Amino acid sequence: MRATLARIESVNPVHNAIVSLRDGDVLLREADERDGQLKRGTTPTGPIAWMHGMPQAIKDMAQTAGIRTTLGSPLLCDFVPTQDGLLVQRMKAAGCIVIGKTNTPEFGLGSHTFNEVFGVTRNAYDATRSAGGSSGGAAVALALRMLPVADGSDFMGSLRNPAAWNNVFGFRPSQGRVPTWPSQDVWVSQLGTAGPMGRTVQDVAMLLEVQAGYDARVPLSLYGSERFAHALNDFEVNKARVGWLGDLAGYLAMEPGILATCEQGLRRLQDLGCMVEPVPHGFAPEQVWQTWLIWRRWLVAARIAPYLANSKNRALIKPEALWEHDQASNLSGAQVLSASDQRSAFYQQMLALFDRCDFLALPTAQVWPFDAALRWPNNIAGREMDTYHRWMEVVIYATLAGLPCISIPVGFNSTGLPMGMQLIGRPRGDLAVLQLAHAYEKTARDVLAIRPRA
Repeated sequence: MRATLARIESVNPVHNAIVSLRDGDVLLREADERDGQLKRGTTPTGPIAWMHGMPQAIKDMAQTAGIRTTLGSPLLCDFVPTQDGLLVQRMKAAGCIVIGKTNTPEFGLGSHTFNEVFGVTRNAYDATRSAGGSSGGAAVALALRMLPVADGSDFMGSLRNPAAWNNVFGFRPSQGRVPTWPSQDVWVSQLGTAGPMGRTVQDVAMLLEVQAGYDARVPLSLYGSERFAHALNDFEVNKARVGWLGDLAGYLAMEPGILATCEQGLRRLQDLGCMVEPVPHGFAPEQVWQTWLIWRRWLVAARIAPYLANSKNRALIKPEALWEHDQASNLSGAQVLSASDQRSAFYQQMLALFDRCDFLALPTAQVWPFDAALRWPNNIAGREMDTYHRWMEVVIYATLAGLPCISIPVGFNSTGLPMGMQLIGRPRGDLAVLQLAHAYEKTARDVLAIRPRA
């Protein structure tokens, strides 16, 4: 705990990843209590667990009893929950000490971590650049060794994009693997999910075991307490078939160097014995995007609407969130049902791709980490972006299909900025995705050894 607090004091003022940090003396007393439990070999709730005494900051989208939970919004800047969310309960039951929160964009919207409550979180490798988001604070805290592991959440790449931009692993589990409670809706809102982040795949798998598991209050959560960490090596990597989707035959705008950097990662997979080949995507990307827009507008608008019951609150909500809400105002039931049909058809198209390969690969981001002073990139390689999130389109495919997906570090550009690549697995194939990433990790020591200068 002393080392953690000293590290935060050293690097957090520049990078602003940890927010709402608790009093150091109180945290040290809690660490003393954990030391006493170690000596006795037991805790008030049972045996010593994996996270015993581990300092953890929770993403500022999850409820934390006695610690501010702001969602990055001025409307909630003084909100202090009286109970922990389910994910926090499970992490505490595994022994962690919650030291504070990690920064997130307002309402978790947009893959650039800034808000009016705490300000901008800055990239671990270049403090003038974006950390990504919405789990930007978590990724930077990991990369800068302020945390050993971190929780995040992912709707539109919110675990994957910041992991790619900070040279760590970010895993979006299968839909329902990690349930969220409390939740405004437990039936329809099935695009976002919490998940683990870590500097190693082993750490990611260990944290997933803590986070995952059925909860009756979340009826679509998955049964089973699958063991991930101890099975990472039980995998015949030389039999794996990886389908490279690239930029979807030129459909996705990509900044120079991203595809080439990801192809370095593909060559590492080939060196392991994987069969890697380009595959035609087999779906109409623009139609998928339009389907995505309807789903996203519908679900995000439902999250924002309660805050707009008071018209005065509108002035305290960022324009991108208001745009999401207002875009949904004219949606009809027929449009939503049609989008559900289209999403169902897209899922079947994704399944068809797995007839010829075991995993799908494509870049985690379409741009390198951009200037932290910008709100979002409006142009990629000469192509104008028509929404504030179009530059993140590459991450929607795993989300819409509810498939497990990990972002793995693949390299850096000439200015020292990191990039990642997505590995997408079959439905509920979380373990296989982690196994492939673990095998890859052993070949990428040179990339993973590049530490931030801070």
